[in-house]
Order: sequence, then structure tokens, then C-alpha cells
Amino acid sequence: MRAASSTVYPVYLSLHRHPNSHQASFRPSRANHDNTHKCTKPPKVLRRSLFSLPASFLLLHTSSSLAVDDANMPSTSTIDTTITDRIFMDFSVCPSYFRSDRPLGAELSSCPDSEPLGRVVFGLYGRLLPVTTANFKATCTAAAYRGTLVHKLLQGQFFAAGRQGPRHDKGEVQPPSGLVRNSETVNPKAFELRHARPGTLSLCLGQNDDDDDIKLNPNYHNLEFLVTTGPGPCPELDGQNIVFGTVLEGMDVITSIATIPTYKPAERIRLFNGFAQLIGDGRAQTARAMWDRPLKTVYISDCGELTVTKPSLSPPSLP
Repeated sequence: MRAASSTVYPVYLSLHRHPNSHQASFRPSRANHDNTHKCTKPPKVLRRSLFSLPASFLLLHTSSSLAVDDANMPSTSTIDTTITDRIFMDFSVCPSYFRSDRPLGAELSSCPDSEPLGRVVFGLYGRLLPVTTANFKATCTAAAYRGTLVHKLLQGQFFAAGRQGPRHDKGEVQPPSGLVRNSETVNPKAFELRHARPGTLSLCLGQNDDDDDIKLNPNYHNLEFLVTTGPGPCPELDGQNIVFGTVLEGMDVITSIATIPTYKPAERIRLFNGFAQLIGDGRAQTARAMWDRPLKTVYISDCGELTVTKPSLSPPSLP
């Protein structure tokens, strides 16, 4: 047997060789057998090259495609998260909210036995999201969030407040006059920031709990917001809600709210509610509004703007 040539030829040479070289598939006749030895034989291709070449080609193709995908991914380092405004919110608990002797129609802002939890200071990304920031700031300075109930709490993820409605005694909020229509809710660039750490302030869109008849109002303004509580990120919120700020002070208040127990319906009730929703029973949605509600009445007792001497602040370095 002649030793194989050390030169490795491309794979396609092995596919277009002389027909007589494929002895296993095309066995030549005895008469033509002598003539095959007179022809110049193409060099043999090492069998291991048939495997090494496709593998290297696949590796090269995969690495190049990954490089393209990384280039298309938006880089959060290029996003302007300069803090232009600071908003404070004082959170409290009203123990007498569910008492039978509570005056009819009494608002949470006038709770007689309020137990303060503390103050949270939010920094807003006004350069990145000017419309969302302006509406949130105007709602706080008009004290429209005062007396608003924290109506949803998913432990280990986030809590939500600012559900819109006409009932102040139920902890709902009414938008103040002068708000502009938020066109950023349909802008893909507004969803680039992620819920990567605790204390992320986000405008509720995917997790919005406002009633459908309120959303269909031509003058509807989305005011419901959420704050991530940690301890880890919330990737399920990415791409559905607009991140427009972060907690600067009072993360301990956020943590204390996150430890409050919530209402968890039994599995039988969940199944029955799912069946009621399937057949179009409107009471199913009303019943689900009670799910994941804190068992303590947590509400925003006060809110407003904190003025600073330097309007543009550096981004915070939170863990």
C-alpha cells in the first residue's frame, strides 16, 4: 500500500474522483481492471479530514453569527441614565382600614392611626424618557398619589401602586390636569433598560391592573408603577414595562414592604376562577384583583419633589 500524501485536499475532490476509485460501490469489470492502474490516481484524502473540515467550518460559522447577534444587542452602557429629578414617597400602614367603624368614604390619606414605614427617594431618567418622567413628576407634585394603595405585591419580585379609578377611599388615583399623552409607550427604545436589580422604578404596562373601561377612555393616562424588591432581577418584566428611574434612598423601606404577607387563594379557587374566565364571567377578573394583595394596608401617605442645587446628577452606583 502506498502511503497517503501529506497534502490535504478539499472535500469536494473526494466527491468527484474517478468512478473506479469507489471500489465499494462501483466494482469495475476484469477487462477494465488493468486500465484503471494505467490512469493517474488522485491523491487519497485522509479520512479524518472529512470530519475536521466540517467541524472547523461549523465552529467558524457559529462564532461569526454570535458576533453579529452581540453587535445587534443594545448596550446599556450607551443609554443616558442621568438622573434629572428626585421624587420622594412616604409609605405607611393603616391598621384601621378594614375596621367596621371606619367612616364611610374616608380616604387613606386621613388615616387616624397611621404607622409610617419610611421615605423612599426615586431618581428619574429625564433625558432618556422625558414624557414618562414629566407625567410621574407632575402626578407627585400635585399630590395625586397621596392616599394611593399598594394593591399588588409579588414577594421576591415587585410591588405595584397607582391603580387608576374614581374611588379615593379605595386607594385609587385620578390623573391631575395637564398630563400629556405618553407616546413613549409605543417606542421600542423606551424598553431597552432592564429590571436587573432591586429598586428599579418602572411604568406598568404589561402588569397594569386598570379596568378595561378606564383604559378605553380617550383621556386615559397610565399612572400605575411598580418597584422591584429583589433579591434578584426580574427578567419577566423586561420588554413589557418602561424603566424610568431607580431608588436612591430608602431601600430598607422597599425591603420591609416586600416582607408583608399577601393573600394567596387556594388551588381550587384558582381553577374555578380560570373556568369562569374561560366562559366569559366578568366576576373572574374582579376576584383576581384580590390576589397577591398585601394583608396589611400599605399606602402612600405623602409624595412630592426634592429640589437639588445641581439638576443633573450622576447615575447611582447601587449593587
